[in-house]
Amino acid sequence: MYNKNKGYVYEKIAVNYLSHKGYKIIKENYTCRLGEIDIIALKDGRIHFVEVKGRVNTKYGYPREAVTRAKQKRIISAAKYYFMLSDKDYMPCQFDVIEIIASSREINYIEDAFQT
Repeated sequence: MYNKNKGYVYEKIAVNYLSHKGYKIIKENYTCRLGEIDIIALKDGRIHFVEVKGRVNTKYGYPREAVTRAKQKRIISAAKYYFMLSDKDYMPCQFDVIEIIASSREINYIEDAFQT
């Protein structure tokens, strides 16, 4: 449960970060049978599917390194499912990663981190 609480805190930090950068938050913690997407946001006519990863420090690597190819595939599948069920015919989209390193209060927004 402790890690789940930390994940929630990191996601709230990411939502605040995106909001301050002019993104409209469409959905948080989108879950479907194919996977989960931490944040779905809209900016400049483009949908951003955002994975949030946080760590206390980089002792065991950077948070972005935890977004493995398998994790990317699950996110992509969930995004396709989201589009299938939404009223959006077609909108350009991209897959981003926000990494948060708590000890240094560092937030790195990696836009277009991976493709389909």
